[in-house]
This record gives sequence, C-alpha cells and structure tokens, in this order.
Amino acid sequence: MKSIVLSIFIMAGFVGRVQAQLNEYKYIVVPKRFDGFKKDNQHHTSTLIKHLFVQKGFEAVYEGSLPEDLNKNRCLGLFVGLDDSSSLFSTKTSLVLKDCSNKEIFVTQQGTSKKKEYKEAYKEALTEALDSFDGINYGYVPKSEQEGPVTISFKNDVKKLKEKPKLDKYQDPMVQQEATLENQSYRDRRPVASDIKKAGGDNIKMIEQKTTREEQSYKDRAPVQSDFKKAEAATSIDSSKKMGNSKHTVLYAQELPNGYQLVDSTPKIRFRIYKSSMPSVYLAKTDYKYGMVYTVDGKWYFEYPENGNLVVEELNIKF
Repeated sequence: MKSIVLSIFIMAGFVGRVQAQLNEYKYIVVPKRFDGFKKDNQHHTSTLIKHLFVQKGFEAVYEGSLPEDLNKNRCLGLFVGLDDSSSLFSTKTSLVLKDCSNKEIFVTQQGTSKKKEYKEAYKEALTEALDSFDGINYGYVPKSEQEGPVTISFKNDVKKLKEKPKLDKYQDPMVQQEATLENQSYRDRRPVASDIKKAGGDNIKMIEQKTTREEQSYKDRAPVQSDFKKAEAATSIDSSKKMGNSKHTVLYAQELPNGYQLVDSTPKIRFRIYKSSMPSVYLAKTDYKYGMVYTVDGKWYFEYPENGNLVVEELNIKF
C-alpha cells in the first residue's frame, strides 16, 4: 500500500514538472506537412492537431504563418513532430514536442485506432494521444516573470540610534526631577466635614461603601468544560456515489500497446490504465481523476486521492 501511495505522489510531481516546463513556451507550431506524408494536411492531420491543441488551451499556429514575436524569437514555440508507427491493420501515432534547438521537451502517449478509413483512424488515434495533456493546467509565463531564487540580506538593516545628549541636573531642573513616590507631594482632595458645611451640605448623606466579601458581587471567570465535540473527519467515501456504482458496472478491457482501456456496455471509455514497474499495478486516469488500479485476492480496485483523503473503489473488470 505504501508503494502505491508513493507512486501516486511521484505521478503528481511529474505532472507538476511537465506543466511548469510547458508554461515556458507561448506557441505550439504545427507543420503543414508531416514527415512521411506526400502532401500538405494529408488525412487532415495538420488541421486536426492544431484544433486539438487549441482545445487544450494552447496557442497553436501553422509553421508558414508565424506571429511577429515568434519570427524574431523561435524559442518561444514548441514544434510538433508526428511519430507514426502504423501498420497495415492499425494506426498508431504519438506527438513529439521539440524546442528551437531540436531538443525533445514532451512526448505524448501513443494513440491507436483500427478503423479502416485513414481520416477517421488518424482522428481517433491523435485525439487519444493528446489526452496526455488532460490534467495539465497550461498557462504561458515569460521566463523574465518566472520566480527565481530570492536572496535575503540583513546587512546594514539595523541602524544604531543616536544617543540623546545628557543634561546636567543644574542646567534644567525640570528634566532632572525624580519620579519616585517619596519625592512627590500631593494633596488629598477628598471632602472634609468643614467643606460640606460651607456648601450647605447638612442634608448630604455620606455613603459608606462596604468592602466585605459578602457585600460584593463578582463573576466567576474560572474555565468550564465545553460540551462542544469536534466532528470526526471522514476517512472513507461511499464508492457507489463516485464512479456511477463501479462495483456493479462491468468494464471490458481492450488492450493498448502499453496497457488497457476499460469500456462499459454503452460503449464508453471509463478508464485508461498503463503498465507500471510493479506487476498487476497500473497507472490509471479517468476524465477527472488520476490514481492506481491494482488487484488484491482476485479483485480489482481503483485508488485515488480526493480532498485530502485516499479513496478506494472496487471495479468489475473483464479481461
């Protein structure tokens, strides 16, 4: 279990690094004719790839129609190449993104299709290949605005305060007065009997304040025990509400070059799972989640993080 959780965090860190790397580039440059093709936009590959990149949030342009800033600095763009390993019976292709120095920056997963018509086959395979960008929140950030290391220096930060000049006690006796109680004189301003009579205070009653404990009221400030109870954090989530009752939904495994796609009876692709370095453990993704699919005692489970919790759902897979 620890190995599975570790793999999830490694995968999340990988996605974060890819996103930060892609954010350095402003454009995706699509050629009008890919290597190995005989004519421009053969099988509508160029227009399809440009359209799919725009859908993923990138600014895609054709190689023959570059913006002014990209013409001046080609390192603002990533250039798309097509890695086509199709055979007579199936179309297999992936996309390679290279920078201005021809260095590979990103390679998508391989998309496959068994459709006979080339246009439809490339459409299906390329759409699957570009699913590699799902979950990557791309946003162009110029290198000049990217955060670099911050150096903090406290040199000369603390300045010495100027000392006030000392006055001789004979120069300014007001400044040199001592504020001790013994050196101060004061007058008791409480009224005495003679003052009351002068003010016609024969009818004035003197109020005597009682200072006994019984005559005083006070509020007890001692802490009391609260009845409030902390709500227990939810440690599990009902799996039947997460994936449309996955335990009772039969998923049929269709083999891919590096794993399987799990399809329901609709048919609709519910999962794509990819082989990992551990046997019977697959890296998995749905339209909205990333996690692991693995088997224990003949049963298959989908495990993924959500809102700080680790959620485990049982799957019904038919291979």
